[in-house]
Amino acid sequence: MAAATTATPMPAAERGAEVFVEVTPSTVQAGDQVDIRANCNGNNRGASVRSDAFGRAELRPENGLLVGTATVPDRKPPGTFDVILTCRDNSTASTTLTVVNMSKATRGPATGGGGTAGGTIDPLVLTGGLGAVAVGASVALLVRHRRGTGSSS
Repeated sequence: MAAATTATPMPAAERGAEVFVEVTPSTVQAGDQVDIRANCNGNNRGASVRSDAFGRAELRPENGLLVGTATVPDRKPPGTFDVILTCRDNSTASTTLTVVNMSKATRGPATGGGGTAGGTIDPLVLTGGLGAVAVGASVALLVRHRRGTGSSS
């Protein structure tokens, strides 16, 4: 019985024969940027990718791979788009990119300047309110004082 041997797989960049393309993130908000990583036979020359999601982007050799970035336009409608790598030797690979168009948070509705509305307090309103409280307290003390002196006679 022969002993089993295990081959250690080499990273894709070292294999040379594998052609691939990756887009990160694979789902992106319209207006955001994606990172592109690819492998062509050799990786010593650049390559290009094309997609209806962002147009064309050039990839450059870096650390044994081909890398680049692309930006999805703000007004790109949502959908799933092919991303196609074309190497200098005309070999190709593809992946997909999903574009979403989620609404971004907005300010709340303008419903008037009610008592719970944020912001600063007008000094005139503050002074008037404090004055009204002071007058009310003075009247209450005066009425109480008169009731107290009138009942002891």
